[in-house]
Amino acid sequence: MAEYINIRGQNIEVVASDPANPTLGQIWYNSTSNTLKGGGVTTAGSWASGGNLNTARYVLAATGTQTAALAFGGYDTANQTATEEYNGLSWTNSNPLNTARNGLAGCGTQTAGLAFGGNAGPAYTNVTEEYDGNSWVTSPGSLNTTRAFLARAGTQTAGLAMGGFLNTAVRTGSTEEYNGSSWTASTSLSTARHVLSGGGIQTDAVAFGGAVPGTPPYTGVTEEYNGSTWTTGGTMNQARGQGAGAGASGSAAIGVAGYYPPGVSANNTELYNGISWTNEATVSSGRFDTSAAGTTQAALLIGGFLPPYTAATEEWTGPGVPQTKTITAS
Repeated sequence: MAEYINIRGQNIEVVASDPANPTLGQIWYNSTSNTLKGGGVTTAGSWASGGNLNTARYVLAATGTQTAALAFGGYDTANQTATEEYNGLSWTNSNPLNTARNGLAGCGTQTAGLAFGGNAGPAYTNVTEEYDGNSWVTSPGSLNTTRAFLARAGTQTAGLAMGGFLNTAVRTGSTEEYNGSSWTASTSLSTARHVLSGGGIQTDAVAFGGAVPGTPPYTGVTEEYNGSTWTTGGTMNQARGQGAGAGASGSAAIGVAGYYPPGVSANNTELYNGISWTNEATVSSGRFDTSAAGTTQAALLIGGFLPPYTAATEEWTGPGVPQTKTITAS
């Protein structure tokens, strides 16, 4: 029988534990488990259950990554200030927001987060708060356009607010940029809407879905932002609002869950590549008024309304993610 070393002309690496980030085609022998292993990639995306929030709620905000996420605000039987941090396994309570609200937006990281806008009841708010990994501080910079049910992108010092609903019950396409101390108005979305989703960074963002006037009441329209103007991108396969969105850029976004007529709680997942949306694996429980964090390869779906409101968290592993495979004779 031909041996691997004669075929490949090289030795197989012997290790006590598997490499953290194996590359496609990499081969090694694990001396602890006495198995031959290799590096591969996932061929399709999938959802798995994560740790539950301590406070079940909906219309909340979230940001960060799959293993270092931040969830804050929302509503259960009243507006919430609750803030929780996720470590990839479970949620831990942290210090609360200064302004209780739902329908807010948030961006940044677990140690440098940003919260803005929302329904503080009985009126909407333009208050902005910054999180340092321990506590929230109210920023002197408030949104120029007071609104709730808006979308977000960016970081604590380079944030982006887009769309939303005004106190006057009018949808807006207003877009604003945050520089770490103040908000500046930019070019508005071409399609004014609220309960939309977004992702990316301040200079490379995407906005999609949401509620619009008329029939049908929800849209699948996607718009991409380059730091100054919006252009129309590919339309979602399922028009929806009240869903969740995340992503690293305007050409790498995930849209999941939401609501669409006639009264359906969506469980659809779609990935955006800057040109078009692709249908992916569905979440286990359809929900709306939910939130998300992370990227197209590793995301979280957090809370929402089933009904009733839920504490459930689901973890997304996207296609093309490195993985370890055991090599067998078969």
